[in-house]
Amino acid sequence: MATTNDIKNGTVLVIDGNLWQILEFQHVKPGKGPAFVRTKMKNVTSGKIIDKTFNAGSKVETTNVDRRDYQFSYMDGDDFVLMDNDTYDQMHIPAAVVGDNKDFMLEGMNVLLASHEGTPLYIELPASVVLTITHTEPGLQGDRSTGGTKPATLETGREIQVPLFLEEGVKVKVDTRDGSYLGRVND
Repeated sequence: MATTNDIKNGTVLVIDGNLWQILEFQHVKPGKGPAFVRTKMKNVTSGKIIDKTFNAGSKVETTNVDRRDYQFSYMDGDDFVLMDNDTYDQMHIPAAVVGDNKDFMLEGMNVLLASHEGTPLYIELPASVVLTITHTEPGLQGDRSTGGTKPATLETGREIQVPLFLEEGVKVKVDTRDGSYLGRVND
């Protein structure tokens, strides 16, 4: 058991059987009344974000979440097979754990796998990845009705908006958090 004084960003708490990661915290000492700790927490499994306030010094249950580097090897049915970069052990991860990150994962990519007591919780990707455009319509010069963008399908199957001048076969940098186009990558 720990107290709210031990809370810091990244700490994982167990509340009602669910794991919550502290995103932000603030110790508040008002002029009148007792001190408290205001937090913003993210549910580790569902991704839901909530605000919660604790009385200062109250006891909270913390737990360790193991974060290790893995390499995405291949797909086995609906499972993603990841290899531990240190031990070379392979682990089958269900598609539900990977979630929308599948749209940005290529074989051979390094990812961070978070697990709790041997159970995989979620996968963290790098902030951006480089992917190739496999299909896009030719952009019409002078067509600015769409803000100068057009849809393009990436090699993973994800569709994003790109500038009109981009063609098939071009490598682009994509933000893994929201799927936005960040720029063109020259070989």
